[in-house]
Amino acid sequence: MGICKGAGGEKPEAWKFERLKYFADAVQGICKKKRGMDLGYSELLKEENNSVRERYGLAMGRIHTFLEGETNIQEPYLDYFVRTAVFLQSMDDLKQHVDSGDMKDSSFEEMYQYNHTLYSDILAETGAYEESYANPEYAVKKLGKELGQRLCFVYTEIRGDIIYAVEQRLFDMTIHAELFVEILCLFEEGVPAEKELSEIIYFFVSDYADQTIDYRTREILDSELDFATDIIMNSDLRDLRYLFRYGEYITENEIRLAEFLNSMEEADIEAMAYTYTHGYEEGFRIAGIDLSKKKTVNIRYAIGQERMVRAAIGQFKDMGLSPVIYRAPIARVNRKQTLKPGYTGTAANKQYEYDHRMDDALFLDRAFVERKTAILRNAYESRKQLAKEYAGPAVIEVFGENPFEPHNKTASLRLTEKQQEYSVLAASESARIVNAYIPQSEYSFTIIAYPVPEIGAEFEEIFARIVEVNTLVNEAYKQVQQIIIDELDQAVSVRVRGRGANRTDMTVMMHDLEHPDKETNFENCTADVNIPVGEVFTSPKLTGTRGILNVSEVFLNNLKFENIMLTFEDGKITDYTCDNFDTEEENRAYIKENVLFNRDTLPIGEFAIGTNTTAYVMANAYEIVYKLPILIVEKMGPHFAVGDTCYSHSEENRLYNPDGKEIVAKDNECSLLRDVDESQAYFNCHTDITIPYDEIAEITSIHADGTEKGIIRNGRFVLDGCDMLNEPFKK
Repeated sequence: MGICKGAGGEKPEAWKFERLKYFADAVQGICKKKRGMDLGYSELLKEENNSVRERYGLAMGRIHTFLEGETNIQEPYLDYFVRTAVFLQSMDDLKQHVDSGDMKDSSFEEMYQYNHTLYSDILAETGAYEESYANPEYAVKKLGKELGQRLCFVYTEIRGDIIYAVEQRLFDMTIHAELFVEILCLFEEGVPAEKELSEIIYFFVSDYADQTIDYRTREILDSELDFATDIIMNSDLRDLRYLFRYGEYITENEIRLAEFLNSMEEADIEAMAYTYTHGYEEGFRIAGIDLSKKKTVNIRYAIGQERMVRAAIGQFKDMGLSPVIYRAPIARVNRKQTLKPGYTGTAANKQYEYDHRMDDALFLDRAFVERKTAILRNAYESRKQLAKEYAGPAVIEVFGENPFEPHNKTASLRLTEKQQEYSVLAASESARIVNAYIPQSEYSFTIIAYPVPEIGAEFEEIFARIVEVNTLVNEAYKQVQQIIIDELDQAVSVRVRGRGANRTDMTVMMHDLEHPDKETNFENCTADVNIPVGEVFTSPKLTGTRGILNVSEVFLNNLKFENIMLTFEDGKITDYTCDNFDTEEENRAYIKENVLFNRDTLPIGEFAIGTNTTAYVMANAYEIVYKLPILIVEKMGPHFAVGDTCYSHSEENRLYNPDGKEIVAKDNECSLLRDVDESQAYFNCHTDITIPYDEIAEITSIHADGTEKGIIRNGRFVLDGCDMLNEPFKK
């Protein structure tokens, strides 16, 4: 058992080496031009893979010996080690399939079955997750709380090998195999104390953070890491076997979406892509940022959308932009709760992801935060030119999946109060580093959304209607929204009240306009960075802004909230609750984790009035209001955002509405502290919460002399000149 020697605590120096920069091969291993040479992904990886191949062989050899021979490990732990070892061997099999390229001759049905086998142990619909060591509830039941939670985390991290095998990232597979062997050897000496196992996990995450965080940073910036780009541009998209090259879980959503897009005319695909890429380009023009200085655009999409993304890549190329495309992060050290920035497929099990949202409780302390931020800073410093050339994200969201309502498990790891503080600190420090190399004042973005087949039998109809909503005529909305802005600019405050069961009762304070003939508080928002068209928004004054915000049902950060209620004083949250769980403690914790992101409070960063009644009527006609993403929902009624303002880190940029007036309400009392204490000025989050029209009793503009002017009454626009917005309700 020589591989176990030196495995705990002190690692041999051979284990510590500078990670070479590489990217991984696809399952079918297509070669392409690289730096003037024809190189496949496996060629790019050859040097690093060869450097670690001996270590990998030793670790896998030890795992094979364990499965074939006798062991001192007794139940209940033996079952865990056997099942995890079998999984690691199956990952080795997957690696060999990828290396050999023999999967290219498999049928679609064979690939589909193999793909589902890889994820079979975490599937909820089969009941397998109930008896999986990836399930903290089962792991704790079988192995005890302390050891069960930690071994569950280890198995969950090892499951990332599905992706690492597909991408031929042998380094990551090696350190996982070595971690398993290290823990296996520990248990062969007897049942360890919780502290021994915790230390191994802590130092595993910390020791390899140099590689895991650095590589993630490169993924975000470097267009040469083109694993997904190669799939999109070089696959025969009519042959749906390409879907399995990603290594992600593939469902009917991905299959039917790809089939549907394949059935569309090329002109329609190009038009959809143009709406998206033109909005991106418009964002730069409106913000006065020179796009010609940029070289890369980050494209985020859902698997199955490749045909549209291919068209978009061509259009971005015409702007001088190369695609940077990366998947949602795999390793826990690079993840933030359940958020998944990057390309994704349908989650194999959303409860599984929710169960592990706070696994960083095993390693999150001040020392780790300091190490992580230092690594991140070095990663950006070494790629500062790439960061300078980065134009920003272009996001294609999807919606329509069956609503997910999480179940809280006592067995899941949770952050302590101190760790919650560390998570806030880590997020703040990370955001500060990123903004130093990619200033928000120097890049833009765009977001658009389309449904997935899971939305129901009327998927194709709904898709067509969403295309219509995404392409509504800007000019008509621009004129009507200007009427609303002209009225709101006369207000000292705005009153928002709910009706029926909705208990919303908010007073929102407006900034004073020193030169109302030249200045405005509200931005006239058409379809550029946020598609579709339809809102006017401002950063309200916090002092005096108070009341209750209540919404019956809303999806925030892909989680459903029932009867959410936030209380505000001077623009900051003072109390909060919802009806998702049986106990008030659970409901408050749910909001704190997923809306406040572990902070005690957040300010209102935005007040807006959505004007897209067309989208609202369409959504109600198909009964999909609560399946829509916030991107569309925020255009379907008044909304408040908690967190940063819409102008975070770019307050000094001068912006003007189409009428020529300068937008001056870009700060609030928090963001004004940026030159004094940046940690008090920015919160690195922005969560929109929309009240549907039918839950609105009134939105009223209140002037300094007490005059009141209605904007909305009982869910309908009543301001003179806004009749157009009520027309969809009459159809």
